[in-house]
Amino acid sequence: MAQLSRRRALQALGLSALALPLSGCVMEGEGPGRGVAGGSAHEIYLDYATYNPLSLIIKAKGWLEKVAEAHGQTVTWVYSAGSNKANESLRAGVVDVGSTAGSAALLARANRSPIRTIDLFSQPEWSALVRTPDSPVRTVADLAGTSVAATKGTDPYFFLLQSLGAAGMSAQDVTVVNLQHADGRTALDTGQVAAWSGLDPVMAAAEKAGDVLFHRQLKFNTYGFLNAREVFLQLNPTGAQDVVNTYAYARQWALQHPEEGIAILAEGASIDRDTARRVWQRTHLDIDPVPGPEQLAVLERVGPILVESGDVSSQQDVDEALANIVEQHYAQHADAAAVAQVIEGKQSS
Repeated sequence: MAQLSRRRALQALGLSALALPLSGCVMEGEGPGRGVAGGSAHEIYLDYATYNPLSLIIKAKGWLEKVAEAHGQTVTWVYSAGSNKANESLRAGVVDVGSTAGSAALLARANRSPIRTIDLFSQPEWSALVRTPDSPVRTVADLAGTSVAATKGTDPYFFLLQSLGAAGMSAQDVTVVNLQHADGRTALDTGQVAAWSGLDPVMAAAEKAGDVLFHRQLKFNTYGFLNAREVFLQLNPTGAQDVVNTYAYARQWALQHPEEGIAILAEGASIDRDTARRVWQRTHLDIDPVPGPEQLAVLERVGPILVESGDVSSQQDVDEALANIVEQHYAQHADAAAVAQVIEGKQSS
């Protein structure tokens, strides 16, 4: 595996350049002889995703490229269709930094993926249970004996499991149809499933088209985690800090320029402005980005569900993951002013 190039790893995961919307630079910056299992002190491979609006803004603005160039580094962007795909890319070494839901990061770490959470990009309400407008389904209890679409290994999947548990049910009371997010919406709208555990922005587009979010619960949504491969943190701590610094700058910018941020989200996710605004309103960016006890408390609720569902072998694996998943150093030292100095020519305070 260490001898595989990033190009071959992308092909193995089905992430060819032709399959990646808006990437445009999937393989740019690939260093000669760089092994997938290894890394480099001069390259940053990271993902962008429609469920992570800050990633779309950073990519569209070209900020990270400017910051990295100042340190003699190159940047390559890879598209993630969901947390499960981001986890696949991290495990395969296709990306060094990937954005997932907190639940998905815990799942990966508990299953021995060597990742650490170095930053938080949002506290979103990006998952809910969705039905068609003419469906008889009104409550979670109404799902007993039906089929529900969800993408396993992502927040919508764990949202479904938590919702079932709160209703005194389990995954055995429904048939979970494992589909990627957009395919889940299609299955719902074509009558193949009774409900879909959705993810924004696909969910917001479905809602605008008439589908109904019949079960919402903010606390069942886990935070947006920015995860890095441990080998990347060892070989390129400067690159990791550049990423986190740029996220800090992007967060400040997005809070000050919401309409432009919404426009970038709309274009990046191929959705209209009204749908993008709906997503933006559900994506809470004004948060403390340092991962810590609050996020771990959320994951502690998810941990037993991972074991019960068979996604993780034992609670011990979950506990070990919880003890090791967070790396606070980079977010604690996030320096948006350093990025502003490069991009805007401002003096760092």
